[in-house]
Order: sequence, then structure tokens, then C-alpha cells
Amino acid sequence: MEEFYRIRRLPPYVIAEVNAMRAAARQRGEDIIDLGMGNPDLPPPPHVIAKLAEVAAKPDAHGYSSSKGIPGLRRAQAGYYARRFGVELDPETEIVVTLGSKEGLANLAQAITAPGDVVLAPNPSYPIHTFGFIIAGATIRSVPTTPGPAFFEALERAVRFTVPKPTVLVFGYPSNPTAEVVDRSFYEEVVAFAKEHRLWVLSDLAYAELYFDGKPTPSILEVPGAKDVAVEFTSMSKTYSMAGWRIGFAVGNRTLINALTRVKSYLDYGAFTPIQAAAVAALNGPQDIVEANRALYRRRRDVLVESFGRAGWEIPPPPASMFAWAPLPPALKEMGSLEFAKQLLTHAGVAVAPGVGYGELGEGFVRIALVENEQRLRQAARNIRRYLQAMGVNAPAARAAG
Repeated sequence: MEEFYRIRRLPPYVIAEVNAMRAAARQRGEDIIDLGMGNPDLPPPPHVIAKLAEVAAKPDAHGYSSSKGIPGLRRAQAGYYARRFGVELDPETEIVVTLGSKEGLANLAQAITAPGDVVLAPNPSYPIHTFGFIIAGATIRSVPTTPGPAFFEALERAVRFTVPKPTVLVFGYPSNPTAEVVDRSFYEEVVAFAKEHRLWVLSDLAYAELYFDGKPTPSILEVPGAKDVAVEFTSMSKTYSMAGWRIGFAVGNRTLINALTRVKSYLDYGAFTPIQAAAVAALNGPQDIVEANRALYRRRRDVLVESFGRAGWEIPPPPASMFAWAPLPPALKEMGSLEFAKQLLTHAGVAVAPGVGYGELGEGFVRIALVENEQRLRQAARNIRRYLQAMGVNAPAARAAG
């Protein structure tokens, strides 16, 4: 049978290959330390779960909800942006609730993209940043993930030499997978460029609250005039440990928000109302969990970098996010990220995500998620040290103790 058009445009999902191996190993009873998927291992705050149960107990809470999100949740998100970024948003016209940021990005791509459009996206990047648009029929032109002169040089080349001219620029900082961060001056330059060249900008800020150097992550909407060209996606998943609840937001430019709202009105009735009510409780209630999660991931990062370094694998400390972007040990670089991830799973019982799954420029790296406790991270380091020694890669003599 002939393969469907959109399926033909999707390559095999290489990360799924490692996931299948992990699942099979666990079925065999093997203890796998899973650092592959960015799946938070902690629960939401008790008052959020209590609100979910309270509203779910009401007989009238089980009908269809609002596709764009209940008014109270949109107001709560506006309150968050005002407190955190000093950005004023109209809950009626500049905010829509999404089923996680991933769904919002994919449906906005459907709303604003025509077959043959050119979209600028980082390489490596989170898969939905590219494949959401590929599914919608667009062509992707890659730009560097690392912010800096090369990023803007690539933008300049793209708008000068690409036919048709690009219509959309999508990115996310703190970056998934590379954990790189940007400052407000980066966003100022992006907004100016987008206005000059009539580009829409889609910013993914899913890791806004997971920053480790004491300098809060900025929003693109802090830049005056950014709402003329930009929307931003945020998520409850990591900030409040609510990944499975599937609550996110798109905020900003009214034209883009209206387009997303209209497409969503045909596709879904919104998240379950009790979940939305609990999300209101998370945004409006005590914020202890935000700092607690930030501190937790910072400790895990430090344990990972220290213990893996002693094992013989030097990993640059990520400044933000819940991931480390780790270059393969130099002696094993020729193996490639997919084979290295398979070897770690098979011989060390540790699952990581191969960098090539995030774009061809991710080759030579793996993404490590900080989703196991400190004891398990140290166990992973011990397992990896034994594997590296078996491969002839020895830990640094001064650090091998322990």
C-alpha cells in the first residue's frame, strides 16, 4: 500500500529505538536507570492535587470544557506573566490554554503554515520545533542552536537567499536538548530582525523556572513591541511537576493566538475542567515548589557532573533546564550517539537519549535527563565507569577514588 503523504515526511524516530530497548530490558527484570526521557519523578504540590479532587467531586464538572481554557486559568497565567516578567497580557485575546506546549506548537504550525512555506528552526532542537511544521507541509531551514553571531548570520543568509522567504522562526531557550540560555539582548535583536523581515517568532519557554546561576530566564515578551511578532509557549509540566496533566499556554500576538484558538476549536474541547481548576491553584497558590524544584535539579546537576567526571566522562554543567547535553567520551566518539546510547543501556543499565534524535547536528552528543534521585545518579556513574573501563577508557587518576 502507498504510504500516507505526511507519514512519508517523518523519518524513523531514533529515540524510540532506545526506548524500545529500555522497555524490553525492564520486561526482562533488569534494573534500568532511566535518564532518557524528561519525565519529572516528583508529584505536584498537595494543594494542587486536593483542588483536582475537590472539583472532580462536583457532579457538573465532567462535561465538555472550553477549548481556549477556562477564564480563571487564563487570568492566572496573565498574573504569572505580570509577576514574573512584568508583561501585561489580555486573558481574552492574548492567552490560550494548550494541552501542553507540544500540542500548542503543533496546532499553531497547522494554523499558520502552508505547504512549501519555509520555517527557520534550530538544529539540534526539540523535535516538535521542526516536525510540527514538517507535518504541516513546510520546509525547514536550520539555524544554529547556540546564540551568538553565527545565529544571526544564519538568519541573514536565510532571508536573503531562501525562496520563498521564510515566514516563521521557532526556537526555545533554555534549550531542549542543549540547555543553552539567552539574555534579553538576544531577544531584542530577534524582535528587531523579525519586524524588519516580516517573520513570526515562536518562543518555547517550557524551562523558564529551571535556571541555576541565579539569573532568572527572560521572556521574549519583555522586549517592547515583541507582541507585534511573537508568541511564547510555557508549560506546567516541569515547573509544578505536572507533566502528565498536559497543561500549557500560548501567549502574545493576538493574530497568532486567534489562529491557534480557531484551529483548536475544531480539534478539542480543552483539558478536563478539574485539571484546569487545579492548574489555577498551582499558579495562584504558594510557590514553594518552584524554588524547591529549581534547587532539586541544581543538586542533581552537580551530582551528575561530579560523579560522571570521576567515572571518566566529562560533562559540561548545564546552566538551566532539566537536561545535560553531554559530548561522547572522545575515545568513543566514532561510535556515534545512537550506538553509544544502545551500549550504555545494554552494558551499564543506563538509558540516555541519542543526540542525533534532535537533528543531525546533535550527533556526537547524548541528552541526559535529571529525573532520577542523587543516589541513582551515583549508581549510574558507577555503572558507566565499569563500562568505560571495559572499553579502555579509564577515569582520571586524581579523581578515580570513590
